[in-house]
Amino acid sequence: MKYNQLGNTDMKVSEVSFGTWAIGGDWGDVSKEDAIQSLHHAIDQGVNFFDTADVYGAGRSETLIGQVLKERSEDVYVATKFGRRDNFADLSNYTYDKVKAYCENSLRNLGTEAIDLYQIHCPSTEVLTDQGVFEVLETLKQEGKIRYYGVSVETDDQGKFVLDNTKASSLQVIVNLLRQKPVKEMIAQAAKQNVGILARVPLASGLLTGKYTKDSQFPENDHRNYNRDGAAFNVGETFGGLPFEKAIDLVDQLKWIADDRGTMADAALKWILQQEGVTTVIPGFKSIAQIDANLKAADTKPFTEKELVTLSEFYWSQVHDHIRGDY
Repeated sequence: MKYNQLGNTDMKVSEVSFGTWAIGGDWGDVSKEDAIQSLHHAIDQGVNFFDTADVYGAGRSETLIGQVLKERSEDVYVATKFGRRDNFADLSNYTYDKVKAYCENSLRNLGTEAIDLYQIHCPSTEVLTDQGVFEVLETLKQEGKIRYYGVSVETDDQGKFVLDNTKASSLQVIVNLLRQKPVKEMIAQAAKQNVGILARVPLASGLLTGKYTKDSQFPENDHRNYNRDGAAFNVGETFGGLPFEKAIDLVDQLKWIADDRGTMADAALKWILQQEGVTTVIPGFKSIAQIDANLKAADTKPFTEKELVTLSEFYWSQVHDHIRGDY
């Protein structure tokens, strides 16, 4: 396993790490036993960083991680997020008292004294530009409740604002072969400023596994069903913002990336790992098999410079104009 420095922090994190939204239960049912076994297995393979949030299963993901960490002696870092338990656009939910309460709830769930990386969970632009929440985070850092803080952003403009105006140590960004826009400016700027990048939605909600068709169905409690058109939260979080049927057509044109690279998923994750400035990629998982499948990306054959140019041209000419929502 390769480990990368996470921005200006003291953490070196596995280049393939994992997000835990799926084991919270918002991607269909996952048993507690399967989730715990998968977390242990990931750590056994050298993974030392997990991303979660207080709303993933109403705290379920945090609690599962906390239970596993009690049984491990390794240094394992946890990034969690806040701001989505209440109205994410209401400034009154980002006061010191509110954020401290969110933080202490996550600390209880995780069973730890300090959160390694505390992230604002996809806030509105107004919350960011007000900047009051960053003063709160600085206070929590001084109090020892959090070690570092960052922001999970929805748009390039939000990311650039954070980079230009705050002391955030990281940005969590939607980036994948079907969502390449952040690479050119936001991620490049972050690299220059020594700000870590967590690449989320790396497989475009599973599209880039290549296993879905236009007839594929998803469970009622899977966001790929109920948020397909942005009914529950930002449409960009589901299939990268692409209409599902159009996305299937686009993925069909990308199946060549798997040639000599195992699977489409391996290739798609490898592409992200080749992007300068990306610290770690955080695919989700629901089983040990998915952990193992995603870890293969690190050893997958890299793309040539010519192939990288081809993929960039494909994005800008065929994909970009179909992405919905502010991004």
